[in-house]
Amino acid sequence: MANQTVKPADGKLGIMVVGLGAVTSTFMTGVLMVRKGLSKPVGSMIEYDKIRVGKGNDKKYLSYREVVPITELKDIVFGAWDVYPADAYRSAIYAEVLKEKDIEPVKDELEKIVPMKAAFDKNFAKRLDGDNVMEGKTRWEMVEQLRDDIRTFKEKNGCARIVVAWAASTEIYVPYFEPVHGSLAALEAAMKADDKEHIAPSMCYAYAALTEGAPFIMGAPNTTVDIPAMWELAELTKMPIAGKDFKTGQTLVKSGFAPIIGTRCLGLSGWFSTNILGNRDGLVLDEPANFHTKEVSKLSTLESILVPEKQPDLYTDYYHKVRINYYPPRNDNKEGWDNIDIFGWMGYPMQIKINFLCRDSILAAPLLLDLCLLSDLAARAGRFGIQRFLSFYLKSPMHDFTKDEVPVNHLFQQYVMLKNALREMGGYEADEEID
Repeated sequence: MANQTVKPADGKLGIMVVGLGAVTSTFMTGVLMVRKGLSKPVGSMIEYDKIRVGKGNDKKYLSYREVVPITELKDIVFGAWDVYPADAYRSAIYAEVLKEKDIEPVKDELEKIVPMKAAFDKNFAKRLDGDNVMEGKTRWEMVEQLRDDIRTFKEKNGCARIVVAWAASTEIYVPYFEPVHGSLAALEAAMKADDKEHIAPSMCYAYAALTEGAPFIMGAPNTTVDIPAMWELAELTKMPIAGKDFKTGQTLVKSGFAPIIGTRCLGLSGWFSTNILGNRDGLVLDEPANFHTKEVSKLSTLESILVPEKQPDLYTDYYHKVRINYYPPRNDNKEGWDNIDIFGWMGYPMQIKINFLCRDSILAAPLLLDLCLLSDLAARAGRFGIQRFLSFYLKSPMHDFTKDEVPVNHLFQQYVMLKNALREMGGYEADEEID
């Protein structure tokens, strides 16, 4: 019953990642270890989840690969850009996320993944100090160099298709500026005029990827593809875009736990979230301008799940605070605390405390895998522009703010969107409703 409109996943898929730090090196090492039968892809829904297709007597539970044609792990080729010149093996060792015994068996393959020079501007990430960067290039020259990198990588590795994902640091917040971000023509003009204020380096990657026929995924809270100019480009090139910010620890908890409060019709007085982390991500976020980008993405989750207008008695005037603290001893082992003040019958107060001691890159790696494979699937299915069905994986899902669209942040509604899209692409009926 497979839908013939989805092109098969023939040939190799090049996954080119911006940033070869903890998340990317953990992701690549894991995929290579799984390919050798030395590890398990735990956390990947593509590899483990099953969804129902059909109803009544026709009901079946199938894995994603049985519903739609998804690229096999053996057909993936990895590439990267990074401001630091370390190859993927040295990067994995340096990140200290994985034990050496889980890296050594794929050392030869990892050593061959050497990062290309990054399109980088220190003003967007002041705490980073790498020398593997494009020197003295204007924004437009960066775009042209990145397009050349993608073409060369594709040809050299014999790839049929490419996906580009951002897993690099959070840039400083770039607010929407209509004269530059409002249309594709304006964006291109600003790039050519080397507008360093309104054109973040990440926008050069997104522009290059889409123009070279590669889907683009924004795994940080950067506003890179959250602009009409990029939507226009995605429509023109018929390419999928997804973002933003991998939903790993605290926001995953929030998007899953807030529905408990809402469904049970309990009231909320306040939700205080704080984190400590010590990896390069924490270092960059220690800079207030970069933290602001993250804060905007983390704060947006709750307000669309517990909505004051829908339940004024329960959700009017609750206090929502998010904090991130750089704490080097923890490295990649992030800790998130949530203190939730709720109230129940006759307004009596209660509290919930959640302490999530998570490993950031261990949670992010399978998200990166699924996002890359599902973006490639979407491209082969002819889906382009914002891929709302991937919201499940993302902290601050993309939406058309010019039309006052409210993103879906409720984890279980996002899961319905994901399943329905897979059913549709597999030629089945999208038969679950979002209430």
